[in-house]
Amino acid sequence: MEKHRYESGLIGNCSYLAHVNINTNISWLCWPRFDSSFVFGGLLDKEKGGEFSILPPGEYSSGQYYLENTNILCTEISSKEGKYRITDFAPRFHQYERNFKPLMLIRKIEPLEGLPRIRVTCKPVYEYGLSRLSPLVGSNHIEYHGADEKLRLTTNIPVSYILDEHYLILNETSYLLLTYGPPLEAPLESTAERFLRDTAYYWRNWIRQSSIVAFHQPYVIRSALTLKIHQFEDTGAIIAASTTSLSEYPGSGRNWDYRFCWLRDTYYVITSLNHIGHFEEMERFSYYVTDIAFSEDSRYQPLYGISGKKKLTERILSHLDGYLGNQPVRVGNQAYEHIQNDIYGQALVSLLPLYTDHRFIFKERKDSARWIESVLTKIELTIDEKDAGIWEFRNFANIHCYSNLFQWAGCCAAEKMAIAIGNEMLLNKALLLKRKAIAHIESCYDPVRKVYTHAAGSPHLDASSLQLIIMKYLDPSSQRAKDHLEALEKELKTPRGLFYRYKHADDFGKPKATFLICAFWYVEALACVGRLEEAVKEFENLLQYSNHLLLFSEDVDENDGSQWGNFPQAYSHVGLMNAAYRIAMKLEKPIFL
Repeated sequence: MEKHRYESGLIGNCSYLAHVNINTNISWLCWPRFDSSFVFGGLLDKEKGGEFSILPPGEYSSGQYYLENTNILCTEISSKEGKYRITDFAPRFHQYERNFKPLMLIRKIEPLEGLPRIRVTCKPVYEYGLSRLSPLVGSNHIEYHGADEKLRLTTNIPVSYILDEHYLILNETSYLLLTYGPPLEAPLESTAERFLRDTAYYWRNWIRQSSIVAFHQPYVIRSALTLKIHQFEDTGAIIAASTTSLSEYPGSGRNWDYRFCWLRDTYYVITSLNHIGHFEEMERFSYYVTDIAFSEDSRYQPLYGISGKKKLTERILSHLDGYLGNQPVRVGNQAYEHIQNDIYGQALVSLLPLYTDHRFIFKERKDSARWIESVLTKIELTIDEKDAGIWEFRNFANIHCYSNLFQWAGCCAAEKMAIAIGNEMLLNKALLLKRKAIAHIESCYDPVRKVYTHAAGSPHLDASSLQLIIMKYLDPSSQRAKDHLEALEKELKTPRGLFYRYKHADDFGKPKATFLICAFWYVEALACVGRLEEAVKEFENLLQYSNHLLLFSEDVDENDGSQWGNFPQAYSHVGLMNAAYRIAMKLEKPIFL
């Protein structure tokens, strides 16, 4: 069976994200926000998802690449008649002392060889494919009606050719500029070229200002650029992925909507941003989390919408075929109702820099003591409670080792915050709860197998307990840490160097796909315990699981190395960035870009 790879790249500008398939089609684009209906959703249904392609007649070959150190994507098409290049990008650059990031997709089409013929097909849809937008022809544009706002395609290609899907000879550079809401009110060609030039400069300057270690830099740079455009800049939220319902493996039913922000991942994301020296993104994300943390009087949800929305009702779109026929297609995510008790610790750990990093002015926060006490109280009320755990089990609960680990870490963070603001009462409360968290974690220890199980009273192992080493709950130099790591790799590591989250049955049976971020956690743990050569070897082995553009999925099939799950997965890229940094810090004289 042929290995499955996602044959698309991602472009974006922190207002929206779009997938450009290697066949030139915009296969995924949600407007006006990450969590809106798709305008193009061929990824989930080739018929109902609409189309925006630029193709020659007959057979062709294609290739894709990013302009170096940018989120600008080039697709080159070769046919018997000639060759042409499509440059796709979402404009982003500094203008009028702020970031210009419009709901605008620009497609530049250049002839490279011969006299290629092309056919432009533009058929946007809305309401997740339930309605097709109606075209209205202008002099040099087509306006599409039926969405919440008008879409306009401005072009120097004859609009009749686009409406009639007629082939034309590409003998000069052509432009397609699609907007949502306000249309382009400026010259097409010069504006598109200026936006391309300024966007390329923005991304390259952003990378120049990044602290990228000299360890597999191309992968770290691509991961950093990918993570950056998963941030919804308006609020600072960072989503798990731009897609929904890309199955964890064929026929699994594990098809989830990942266009939301999970609080439990904040620590890893902020750590990765800190490693590359991007304070602005880290600050924006911290404030998004802070706004949620200060506004919630009762429980925190595991995930929130990009604007802080709480109710993320999950529903099934039965009219869509699903990716490669894999149903159901879900929008919304029922996990917002779950009890996941690690998130209080995650909030404290994530916001610790607000009190210890002097780039933040924490003394201006008059309500610091009240907030820290409220989160510690939440830990106090839930520390003995069973929950759904990091993997969001839907039908059973446990006292999970991972949840207690982050409660411990949160108490450690609260301890430092209490010292920073000089509050002895909070310090004592943090120390008391930390001891209780330790007791729960130790109740998961199996002295015979010399390993921490995933939950108290359970025999099962779980890759999330690698964090016991990475978070330094276990001294990485200790024998207990080394024994724990060896037990996990013996049971959960695959011959291909991949890592299962766990192997026991859950709500959907036994998992059949490995979880990529767990493999990067394993690399980090190897580096932590001093097995550096193995860490480097395992890291380099994982690089083969990217697609042709160095983009990583959520899941990988152990049998053939196929990519599955939502794509690209921001947290897989976060895992890569953190593992690369960890290794580089262990190597002699790490060099930064």
